[in-house]
Amino acid sequence: MIERLWAKLSKSSLQPADPGAFENVPEHVAIIMDGNGRWAKDRGLPRMAGHHSGMKAVKRITIAADRLGVKYLTLYAFSTENWKRPKAEVDFLMKLPQQFLEIELDELIANNVQVRMMGHKEDLPPFTISAVEEAIVKTANNTGLVLNFALNYGSRKEMLEAVKDIAADVQQGRLAIEDIDDKVMADRLLTSGLPDPDLLIRTSGELRLSNFMMWQLAYSELWFTDVYWPEFTEAHFHEAILEYQRRARRYGGL
Repeated sequence: MIERLWAKLSKSSLQPADPGAFENVPEHVAIIMDGNGRWAKDRGLPRMAGHHSGMKAVKRITIAADRLGVKYLTLYAFSTENWKRPKAEVDFLMKLPQQFLEIELDELIANNVQVRMMGHKEDLPPFTISAVEEAIVKTANNTGLVLNFALNYGSRKEMLEAVKDIAADVQQGRLAIEDIDDKVMADRLLTSGLPDPDLLIRTSGELRLSNFMMWQLAYSELWFTDVYWPEFTEAHFHEAILEYQRRARRYGGL
């Protein structure tokens, strides 16, 4: 069955596969949503148009992940390095969460989706935080797909803060050095309470992690595509899941 589905998805015109045909679906999928600006440039449009179209892809892939039974979907929405972009573009990006949630929150609630956010809130504008926190509160009791937005997130800063927190506990006598292990570190990361991603997807043809979940992705399967995020479809998502299913995850063993 998997071979037939893979052959189908490998054709030039990808079509979504039957969600019921999938087995061994990854519990947690993380996506670096890349290529909005280049997608817009190729069409003679401003970069903001690419970001707006990328917002539609967020809804599309959230629905696709939910249909397959993915339990956690983490989307890299804005990195700590993205502040280096032109102010007009940053201002536009800061408004996108508000726009997205104003349009989609009722549907997310109806579909039992729980919204979460990981990142450094202190640098975000109040209207962005307000929109995200409203969505978090209104979906807190939902038990379906967890839609986790990485917003103003950077893995190096996350790990440095975790190390400082551990060092403070050692200094204050709350933690012994010999008790520091993977769990102690993981519990202090912004993903505390979430399983590590089983699969990382990155769009647009770039082959790097870009400071995204570097601790958590240690044993994740990585899947890259040249497709820009605004044109990433349910069929492309299925293609990534099928490739994931073809791989043997040994975690260093045989």
